[in-house]
Amino acid sequence: MIDPFGRSITYLRVSVTDRCDFRCTYCMAEDMEFLPRAELLTLEEMERLCAAFIGLGVTKLRLTGGEPLLRRDVMRLIEALGRRLGQGLEELTLTTNGSQLARFAADLARAGMRRINVSLDTLDEARFARITRGGRLPQVLAGIAAARAAGLAVKINMVALKGVNDDEFDAMLAWCGARGFDLCLIETMPVGEVTHRAETHLPLAGVRAELSRRWRLTPSPHATGGPARYMRVEETGRHLGFITPLSQHFCASCNRVRLTCTGRLYLCLGQENAVDLRGALRQGAAGEELAAAIRRGIAAKPLGHEFDITRVAVPRHMSVTGG
Repeated sequence: MIDPFGRSITYLRVSVTDRCDFRCTYCMAEDMEFLPRAELLTLEEMERLCAAFIGLGVTKLRLTGGEPLLRRDVMRLIEALGRRLGQGLEELTLTTNGSQLARFAADLARAGMRRINVSLDTLDEARFARITRGGRLPQVLAGIAAARAAGLAVKINMVALKGVNDDEFDAMLAWCGARGFDLCLIETMPVGEVTHRAETHLPLAGVRAELSRRWRLTPSPHATGGPARYMRVEETGRHLGFITPLSQHFCASCNRVRLTCTGRLYLCLGQENAVDLRGALRQGAAGEELAAAIRRGIAAKPLGHEFDITRVAVPRHMSVTGG
């Protein structure tokens, strides 16, 4: 699939649920209203759509949420998609908050996953509870340990928050290095109605310069198919990634689209244009008709977002689109 700007779309992020057991301050409102279950795609519908995307050239699938491992019977979907590895699909992975990993890590590895991303913004238990509005850090750390024991490669995603966790980057880098994990720092994005975003936004160019004074960071060609730009941390042998949607956006090389748990295909995280694939499915679209609906969406993919940290780019929360 080639979009209007010549970009090959090979990466699909699938939100399997909008529900989460955390309420991270930069991602969700404190009192979220979740979607009625009747509006969600069934797991079978998600598999059908993923199969259609694979048939059109998608080689990487990432399952997201909310928290994807909260979706009832989600392993049925993961196992079904895992059987497509080597048949057009090159990688199946997920992003998780880690709360359910202790239960699922071994099953994920058996289903064919080789690496996962875990969102972890602090190693301080009290601070973790504040950022997540009630989450328990020991539960997440136990999940990460289970993932490591199951043989999954772990990348830690850390949202950089000025005045909140900006004193922990060195500690997190050292902690990840000691455990063989890569670390990715992420700028906050103006998505969803959440409080104090502008006050906590931290451009990562300055963070990178500051870290370079204490760590030997060398440019790396390492890539995972997503938007992060990587440096090698010579002291640990691991990678440090930077996702900078505002200070140095990556739209020109965007290779991904997002499918929500309601079947809406968003062509850009920062734009509202979308295609209703659930409607097409439930009206009987299959085969070439379904593929044509997907291609119509790709043909409408915009050049990029118009993020401005002082205003909300799109009203939907990150947890709805899929992180």
